[in-house]
Amino acid sequence: MDDLRLGLLLNAVSPAVGGVLVRGEKGTAKSTMVRALAGLLPSIGTVPGCRFACDPAAPDPQCPDGEHDGAGVAERPAFLVELPVGVSEDRVVGSLDLERALAEGVKAYEPGLLAKAHRGVLYIDEVNLLQDHLVDLLLDAAAMGRSYVEREGVSVRHAARFLLVGTMNPEEGELRPQLLDRFGLTVEIAATRDADERAEVVRRRLAYDADPAGFAARWDERERELAERITAARELLPEVELSDLALRQITAVCAAFEVDGLRADIVMARTAVALAAWAGRTAVLEEDVRTAARLALPHRRRRNPFDAPGLDEEQLDETLAEHRAEPDGDGPDDGGPDDGGNGPDGSGPDGGGGAPEPDAPDASDASDAPSGEAGSDETPAPPRQRPGGGRESAPVAADRPYRTRLFKVNGTGRGAQGRRSPAETDAGHTIRARRPQGRLSRLHLSATLRAAAPHQVARGRDGRALVLRRDDLREQVRRGRESNLVLFVVDASGSMAARQRMTAVKGAVLSLLMDAYQRRDKIGLVTFRGAGAELALPPTSSVEVGAARLEQLPTGGRTPLEAGLLRAHEVLRVERLRDPDRRPLLVVVTDGRATGGKDALPRARRAAGLLAAQGVAAVVLDCESGPVRLGLARELAAHLNGDAVSLDELRAEGVASLVREARTTMTTTRKAA
Repeated sequence: MDDLRLGLLLNAVSPAVGGVLVRGEKGTAKSTMVRALAGLLPSIGTVPGCRFACDPAAPDPQCPDGEHDGAGVAERPAFLVELPVGVSEDRVVGSLDLERALAEGVKAYEPGLLAKAHRGVLYIDEVNLLQDHLVDLLLDAAAMGRSYVEREGVSVRHAARFLLVGTMNPEEGELRPQLLDRFGLTVEIAATRDADERAEVVRRRLAYDADPAGFAARWDERERELAERITAARELLPEVELSDLALRQITAVCAAFEVDGLRADIVMARTAVALAAWAGRTAVLEEDVRTAARLALPHRRRRNPFDAPGLDEEQLDETLAEHRAEPDGDGPDDGGPDDGGNGPDGSGPDGGGGAPEPDAPDASDASDAPSGEAGSDETPAPPRQRPGGGRESAPVAADRPYRTRLFKVNGTGRGAQGRRSPAETDAGHTIRARRPQGRLSRLHLSATLRAAAPHQVARGRDGRALVLRRDDLREQVRRGRESNLVLFVVDASGSMAARQRMTAVKGAVLSLLMDAYQRRDKIGLVTFRGAGAELALPPTSSVEVGAARLEQLPTGGRTPLEAGLLRAHEVLRVERLRDPDRRPLLVVVTDGRATGGKDALPRARRAAGLLAAQGVAAVVLDCESGPVRLGLARELAAHLNGDAVSLDELRAEGVASLVREARTTMTTTRKAA
């Protein structure tokens, strides 16, 4: 909580720091802390009557409310504007003022939340659940400092510089990398485990509930002192000097931690300067650089969605110590932290991502493998005996994830906004207009006006206002993409463990999990081995949990394929009742074998037919390997009415390579002809 308090105060001192992302478990007063910041911000001077909070000292020359030369000054508090997760696009950027358009026949712009947040705070609770098209709008405004509105015949540009503050619970999913990088600082918070501190929190909350006004009055003097300190730090900020030594330490730390781009360097410099001003100093010290690194770098070090944010403080201290002395001025220091493999953590120039380590000894159980795969020159680790019979191998690590092909559900859905399958959504591109189906939710203005225009004379129109009837109303039909429920059914039997196959299989599933994260899908995980199947991960939006369950997945035993498919059928049945608009995509990861009782393979195929009869879109990831292949996974895909894809075909790079080769061949043939 101290880091959160400090991060918010530093942004109050220097809004150029770029905002704060607050990550933490539920029930830790994240929203309460952020809302409390609004009362501490200094008031701002605005042009009287300007809806866009123009600064009288430097008014926006493109302000839609016109020029403001000599318009005077009006003082008001800086606004904290909350952007709800379910907000519509027109409320964010603004839109045509429908009331004036229909009543007066004039085209006027009604500002949105970005205009209201200018020179204030834009707060997004549960920012990781924000729809993608709204994230795109925020990215544009945060990058340019302006909002561009081109819609419904309105063309407006206005300033939109705000302090972006977001809160999120990581269990509900992560942020898109582009938006994550736009937050200047990030803090991780959790409820205290100290009983006395927890008791004090409860005591104060009960006191507030009993007498809100009296509770606020008791803390009024403390908050006034804090606000005065913020104002004093703001006034001192231009006098703070960032020395060459401090700047060199900042850039050395960013290079040592291999963060992408240069935004981290800039944010760290601004944060260090704000820290010095907050402490009442005019010089940046090493302790300021260290604190700035702790706040500005953790979320920028992630290389994929499954990397936990964090910072190696021992490496940070070593890097600061290496660059504690002033440079000699003879050129760059050849022994810097980015010099080959001599970094403080001993990594190579690629940050430890170079040649992979040799494969670990095979810890798989080949009791269920065909004779063609049992003879391997790898030395298997001794298997564990399972309580119910059979042998179980310890979990193996997954291969590095990679970009996969896009699998989608055919047809047009109506599910939640996402990035996978075609759908009619509340957001997206307007493709046509239609008469309202039920309650009108998205008015198609131009189509409505066109429908009403031919009847104006007959309806006795005598002024500029249009005469509308209910039959004139038209609604927008928007085409976008939806998120799906991607249910993984993973074969963890002994046959899958042969020849280190499970390492490649886990890498493939991890890659598909990353793809699901990027496309905003919900995911679930069913595993089958031994005597039956289990739901290892109920459908959730947190792919990080799915990756953790996959990492812990052991292998061994028989292959109850029928049980895995029937369990998937039951999971999808329940989810269809909970969320009927979210269409499922079934991903079966298996070599197609089925053991465990008489007629195991025919029973598995009947279970596949049950899923096919429900119209479930399916993909079978064929994990069969070796010189002799039975093709059972592809037969299973046929019974599911789905596609079969091998591990090699899963990679997007492989598909792109085939396309390039085909184009090259066609070009060569044409030239020869």
